[in-house]
Amino acid sequence: MVDLPKKDAAFIDWYLAVVEEAQLSDKRYGVKGMNVWTPYGFLARRNLDRILVREIEATGSQPVEFPALIPATEFAKEKEHIQGFDAQVYWVTRGGLTELDVPLVLRPTSETAMYPVFALWVRSHRDLPLNVYQIVNTFRYETKTTRPFLRVREIHFFEEHTCQLDEERATERVQSNLVAFRRMADSFCLPYLAVRRPEWDKFAGAHYSIALDIPVGDGRTLQIGSVHHYRDNFSVPYGIRYEAPDGSARNAHQTTFGLSERLLGAIVAIHGDGRGAVFPAEVAPYEVVVVPIPSGDSATLVEAAALEIAARLGRAGRRVHVDRSEDRPGAKYYRWELRGVPLRIEVGRRETESRIATAVDRLGRKHPLPLDELDAAVARLLGEFDQALRAQAEARFRDSFSVADRLESLRDSTRVRLVGWCGEEACGHQIETSIDGALLGTPEGDLPIPVGVAKACVACGRVEGVRWAFASRPL
Repeated sequence: MVDLPKKDAAFIDWYLAVVEEAQLSDKRYGVKGMNVWTPYGFLARRNLDRILVREIEATGSQPVEFPALIPATEFAKEKEHIQGFDAQVYWVTRGGLTELDVPLVLRPTSETAMYPVFALWVRSHRDLPLNVYQIVNTFRYETKTTRPFLRVREIHFFEEHTCQLDEERATERVQSNLVAFRRMADSFCLPYLAVRRPEWDKFAGAHYSIALDIPVGDGRTLQIGSVHHYRDNFSVPYGIRYEAPDGSARNAHQTTFGLSERLLGAIVAIHGDGRGAVFPAEVAPYEVVVVPIPSGDSATLVEAAALEIAARLGRAGRRVHVDRSEDRPGAKYYRWELRGVPLRIEVGRRETESRIATAVDRLGRKHPLPLDELDAAVARLLGEFDQALRAQAEARFRDSFSVADRLESLRDSTRVRLVGWCGEEACGHQIETSIDGALLGTPEGDLPIPVGVAKACVACGRVEGVRWAFASRPL
């Protein structure tokens, strides 16, 4: 058994230990920040991707896949964009032994790969809206300390790119993405913040950016996704123009929606505890693990019962695993608690004779499980588990915020701070200096705690036009 660091006292050490001991990722690959997806981590990622695809396709988006290499000539067309990524790109300058006439960029994100082709696809108003997504690997030369899922150099990345008729339709698409993410986050049992980033912290080339942030304790937040409204900032340099019904030529307005493997890291960070990872049912590599507990001459009978349970659940569409290892039951329990399985079913001689097994969920609650009602009982228990996990996360989420009404009270905070802000950049930077962190921006939607109306900017004291903003130390 592994003695994990305390989550509250040493969060990063705890997180790294959980990822390693639960065998979610292997960081020992020969390129720093490019980690190996282990079988267990891959299964979790595949389940996560399935949720992303389900919810984005429900909005009418269609799958595509674009090449990973981008000609430098195309990458350079959007100057603001290239400035935003200049220090992070990987360059390919040779093909075999031949120097390339045009250097290639290894995809950091896909605007400059997709938009030259969008200019060929979009010719008429009848071609719009164009809503497409892909799930690919992106590459960024991360210079900070790398951490599995949270900060890596090869990123498993979901990105939707759209072209719309005008700014109003693009705004509607942004809102559609936010609704889709709300459904995704519900499947992950993750409460989060949707925050409109300040001008100095928006995505390069965007008209505005809305980030999706999660408090992770000690006054820190983790950005797990973003939605961007571009107006025509990319369609102009890339020539994405269409013929309107009146015959005029107009520039498309564009949006993007990006999520990454950070979602998996967030699930570990938010739900995990002193015993290891905790997975919501929809994401868990295995929803159910069956543990046979033979005694005396019951081994054959007990193992047959365990396999029968697994087969029945498998036919019902459940992801199930039978632990047939020779370890003692306690070691098996510990292993699957560490790996975050939502439901464990224990089967011994008594259970096979009574036809009532013992089910233990990852929150430690025991339930009798009538084997004659197996499918319905497991569905109910997994639903109740997710509901309890969601309630637990939401309670911690609400406790992650406090209000600061002056700059002095920002220092040494163990919570994300809600502050009054006038919107001026100078005041924003003053707030950032005071918290030694970042002004995340202004909330999109309801505040996480009921605090009324912001009365004055904590930096300058201005009353007119003041709004609430979040300040934290990003992870």
